[in-house]
Amino acid sequence: MNDKVNPSCSIQSPVLVTGAGGFIGSHLTELLVELGFEVRAFVHYNSEGRWGWLDRSDHREEIEVVAGDIRDFDSVHRAVRGCKTIFHLAALIGIPYSYVSPLAYIRTNIEGTYNILEAARLHDVDSLTVTSTSETYGTAQYVPIDERHPAVGQSPYAATKVGADQIALSYYRSFGLPVSVVRPFNTYGPRQSARAFIPTVITQMLSGEKRLKLGNLAPTRDLTFVKDTAAGFVAVAGSRELIGTATNIGMGKEISMGDLARKIAGLVGVDIEIETDEQRLRPEGSEVERLCCNNSRILDSTDWKPAYDLDSGLAETVAWIRKNLDLYKPTVYSV
Repeated sequence: MNDKVNPSCSIQSPVLVTGAGGFIGSHLTELLVELGFEVRAFVHYNSEGRWGWLDRSDHREEIEVVAGDIRDFDSVHRAVRGCKTIFHLAALIGIPYSYVSPLAYIRTNIEGTYNILEAARLHDVDSLTVTSTSETYGTAQYVPIDERHPAVGQSPYAATKVGADQIALSYYRSFGLPVSVVRPFNTYGPRQSARAFIPTVITQMLSGEKRLKLGNLAPTRDLTFVKDTAAGFVAVAGSRELIGTATNIGMGKEISMGDLARKIAGLVGVDIEIETDEQRLRPEGSEVERLCCNNSRILDSTDWKPAYDLDSGLAETVAWIRKNLDLYKPTVYSV
């Protein structure tokens, strides 16, 4: 159990987690089980019956798994039935693919969020936490970024998350649905997709590449280890004070992508050169140049405190990827 988490009684079982087979969702699902909650995991239906990362979880026998599609109201409605608390994480999150198929993001991120909200309203759910992202802020107009920062959709992905945020908060204002929105800044750690920067860097290094193929190294990001992000979700859901608002989860520290790559190289113990890969660059005007979190709201309103700094989180991430390198294709760039 993460001893930094002190959930209030406002979190009640059964708890539904959508996107439970994914990166953050699987860690959150496991944490909720460890905290003693009865958990129902909503995973994306597939003909192989796979549960994503939950297939590898030590807690898989303790979790009720329901397969469906967040875009399908019928399956969402059935999954919500009987649950008191919902964590909604199901989404399309890869920014590069949102340039290829914006409509897929509209259907999943906006319509999927509507499905959860409407099902939660019909079933009189006690608490619903909707996942947003720091990408909704766009490039920082001031730092650190607090929750009052203007929303700027610099990619189709970000735009759909802005829309989902506003629909969620409208359900609080219009129908009294107890909705909280969490805005994690960049999360990293074990199980993260190879699309993300940190796994890309680590897998290339561990596979013996000395000349790394990366995108823009100038942007800065505020990085939170995934176990701390999961604990932040629980803390926000447990706070009645945060209902009807958005709450950042982040560290309040920023690092450039170039400096991050060099830091990882030091941890792995390799010398590297970096080559700019044009296909990894965002379109002009779409790159978010700077993100740095103001986390005052979550610190003041909950007992959440991060247990990992960047060095310890990266060390755990490197160790995990080293053991699971066969799950990645280091030389292949996938959008």
